[in-house]
Amino acid sequence: MDAYHALAASYDRLTNDVDYEATVAFYYEILKREGLQPRTAVDLACGTGSVALRLAQKGLQVTAVDMSWQMLMVAQQKALEADVYPQFVCQSLQQLHLPVGVDLAVCALDSIDYILDPKDCETAIQRIYKALNPGGCFIFDVNTPEKLMAMDEVMLEFEDEALGLIAEKALEKHTGARALRAILEEYMLDIMYQVPKDSNIGKVTITREYLENTGGPRIELRGQIVPELPGV
Repeated sequence: MDAYHALAASYDRLTNDVDYEATVAFYYEILKREGLQPRTAVDLACGTGSVALRLAQKGLQVTAVDMSWQMLMVAQQKALEADVYPQFVCQSLQQLHLPVGVDLAVCALDSIDYILDPKDCETAIQRIYKALNPGGCFIFDVNTPEKLMAMDEVMLEFEDEALGLIAEKALEKHTGARALRAILEEYMLDIMYQVPKDSNIGKVTITREYLENTGGPRIELRGQIVPELPGV
């Protein structure tokens, strides 16, 4: 946890490009669409509390959970300055235990992605589910290959035939959505590492041939199209 001690003091400066107001507004769009009016909420992996504070300012009774007490100390100071008073709890998501249930759970900034072990992730999701009141809602976001490629200004697309093959593989594993992520990571690992190294690449289209190891993805350079390549 020493790394968090160093990061906590600088975390807000490092994330000053994040529009937390828009994040919370998006949560409320989802709640409105689902016809939900929560009174209690938990902000999971809350960091320095930027989301938790905004939820509290909207009148929710908020619990803010993070595994770093250093982050929570910064969050608590911010709460005092904002004159709002969430309850702060130092726990990992895998060990989440709240004294009472909540109507809403949120987890922002791809924090779920930091749980690298699939079993740990499953445990965390189960804990979050148990923390919700009946009819409660869990809103979270994760990184996707498309988002990560977009950070390098590279567009990622899948041909319909490729998507069909991915769906077939997922059905074979009989694990539903959990299989999709594992399959995508298996196929996309090389591309995710290799493509950012070439600044000339503007678009990558995943083909069925690439997934079947009989061809490569279709690479489009910035300003031109290159035929399908044998590999990356």
